Amino acid sequence: MMEYAVMSSVLGDIVLRAESDHLTGAFFHDQRHFPPSIKGPFIPVEQSRSDVIRQACEQIEAYLAGERQRFELALSLTGSPFQQRVWQRLEEIGFGEVMSYGALARALGLSRGHARAVGSAVGRNPVSMIVPCHRVLAGGGALTGYAGGLARKAHLLALEGRPEGSAALRQVEGEHHLAAGVERLQ
Repeated sequence: MMEYAVMSSVLGDIVLRAESDHLTGAFFHDQRHFPPSIKGPFIPVEQSRSDVIRQACEQIEAYLAGERQRFELALSLTGSPFQQRVWQRLEEIGFGEVMSYGALARALGLSRGHARAVGSAVGRNPVSMIVPCHRVLAGGGALTGYAGGLARKAHLLALEGRPEGSAALRQVEGEHHLAAGVERLQ
């Protein structure tokens, strides 16, 4: 049986999906590639009968509070064999580490020219914070391609002590303050 629940977080609402005893999705409510088959309203995590949904919520909260570095959840992710390979390799990128899309392609035994295909598979990751696709950057270290949005990617990288995340957060905050100042002038 499939169950959906929503949890609030500092990054916005996260919809958790479980089937049997496995987590099959963790989606930001407004992310790119949000499965169109998922329709609310969703029950709050507190009302969920699924142990894995409650565990996912607890572990995500601990991670976002800086109290956890790895997730220990039973996952069942649906994707092509290529996507599965990419997602398995993502799990090997440690807390606070980053890798470029090209390096990820090479780690999978592919040429650097496969970086775009790898990036597409990374973007389709159904549990984007748990299988850490936010740790993959563009070749020059730039933040690109996070289905949950670049501000969330920056937040997660900053949480893990990455300077790329901290710098991007300062830039996003600066742009927000600039936009607010322009609004007040009009």
